[in-house]
Amino acid sequence: MYPLLTIDHEKIAANVRQMVAYCGQYGIEITGITKVVCGDPEIAKIYIDNGISRIGDSRVANLKKLAWLPCEKWLIRMPMCSEAEDVVRWADVSLNSELDTLKALARACRALRKTHKVVLMYDLGDIREGFLSMDDIRAAADYARQTPELELYGVGTNLTCFSFIQPDTEKLTLLTQVAEEIHATPCISGGNSATLDLMFRGGIPKEVNLLRLGESLLFGRERAKYRYLDGTYNDAFRLQAEIIELKEKPSLPWGTVGVDSYGNSPTFTDRGVRMKAICALGKQDIDVETMWPIDEGIHILGASSDHLMLDVEDSELDYRVGDTIEFRLGYFALMRAYTSSYVTKLHLNRQAESISVPFSEEELSRAVSAAAV
Repeated sequence: MYPLLTIDHEKIAANVRQMVAYCGQYGIEITGITKVVCGDPEIAKIYIDNGISRIGDSRVANLKKLAWLPCEKWLIRMPMCSEAEDVVRWADVSLNSELDTLKALARACRALRKTHKVVLMYDLGDIREGFLSMDDIRAAADYARQTPELELYGVGTNLTCFSFIQPDTEKLTLLTQVAEEIHATPCISGGNSATLDLMFRGGIPKEVNLLRLGESLLFGRERAKYRYLDGTYNDAFRLQAEIIELKEKPSLPWGTVGVDSYGNSPTFTDRGVRMKAICALGKQDIDVETMWPIDEGIHILGASSDHLMLDVEDSELDYRVGDTIEFRLGYFALMRAYTSSYVTKLHLNRQAESISVPFSEEELSRAVSAAAV
């Protein structure tokens, strides 16, 4: 059963309602992002049940799991040309920054006799995805507009994900000007949870009408100042790990120190002999830098691939081998925990009406047909 990840539905639902209310004050809609939870259908349904009408994910495989949900689905990582048919089949909208990809999507649309909406991304300084040249994005917009199978749905940008460049009024004003220039104004997507701080300060141009939010919905956190938002929960996800060794050990290792898996030599601080615990959990399952013990007397020392080392000397609790230690998770720790098949997932406080998630191809096809009706 352990390690065990618990997912509190009531806290996530409260976060979603709060973020919908916050954004609604500024005329902004939300695409709820599910990539960190691997497209978990139950969490996606919490989004839909609490005021969000769009779901976004970076993986087509995750969107396929959500095909039965009656909402608009966005692929938020630019499509691979090799997956164009699956993109058209399972996503209603995709973010794009390459003309060749638009052509692949158009071919897939013709093969499947479907249409597909495209949002063209413009790079405002983070140097991740997006067009840099007005000539290039104009050419892409012209192609989308002239191709019957494609619908030019809008423009978007992404900030604070690679170079951690912050959103500001000047950058988002430029985005609205790009949208006007290429006649792509139905949807102007001004970024992710990092744009919330600017929104609260009244700095988002009124033309920006959508944000792609994940971290703020799940953790109640905006990403520009990295602060938790009033009225939200930051502990909807908790991880329990079992103690497999508990001994007093010195703070300093002995012998010749080599390098770690990244080629770095580790350093240690001499704190004397300490009570230390090892939990059956490691870097394959979690990110130690974005998780925090609920017991404030515990200090995380580090982890190898499948061992988590803890200093429990200052804890007021009397731990024993076989006991569990609980952690609050941040974004990347949750991402690894959800991705790891070794972590058990347990949903708490489900709504009274349970959901039926189709898994077989036949059930999935029936669900897609029903949703289309």
